Amino acid sequence: MCSEINSVLWNSGNEKDKEIARERKRRLHYVSNILVISDPANPANEGKVFLYKYGKKIFDKIMDIMQPQFQDETPVNPFDFWAGANFRLKIRNFEGYRNYDKSEFDKASELYNGDEAQLEDIYGKLYKLSDFTDPSNYKSYAELKRKLVEVLGAEAAGTSHESESVEAPSRSVIGRTVEAAEPQRTVQSSYEAETSTGSDDDDDDSLSYFAKLAQS
Repeated sequence: MCSEINSVLWNSGNEKDKEIARERKRRLHYVSNILVISDPANPANEGKVFLYKYGKKIFDKIMDIMQPQFQDETPVNPFDFWAGANFRLKIRNFEGYRNYDKSEFDKASELYNGDEAQLEDIYGKLYKLSDFTDPSNYKSYAELKRKLVEVLGAEAAGTSHESESVEAPSRSVIGRTVEAAEPQRTVQSSYEAETSTGSDDDDDDSLSYFAKLAQS
């Protein structure tokens, strides 16, 4: 419903309507299990597994290492439980916004040097990601439409409202995505780290790639 209203606003030819559509656009995000290797600002998080929500900026970095553009680069699956790659999350402020451009992956390496006891312990702490794709956890189109109309009322297109940018200190965290075929835990908590504020445009090719990877 919101996308339908945005289409009307965008095609109105009015710049104010276009700005409203931009503010209401879909906020695409991804969720992964992560193992925090090093977090100097919050040492208590180190060695723990969290759910981490991130946007397209970080997702693009994942795709770059999984599907490199140059022949001299070896593809790496950072989600590999045994031989993935640590991710250095580097957050800084740039022109008033949180920026993740300095973030990067290390070379592929064994997690905990392949220690089976430690790997088994981490595996048992993973969260169940299927809860995020279970249709029963989401409202129907009809209900969402009703709630949107309740909020916007007769002025379905609405008016723009200013958004505030939140300043955050520069920060560096080393973590590791640790997905597994059958994670054990249900969703209970999330990692309180900054999420990406980049563009949230959908990428069907990338999502298809991950669907095929999950089936392999």
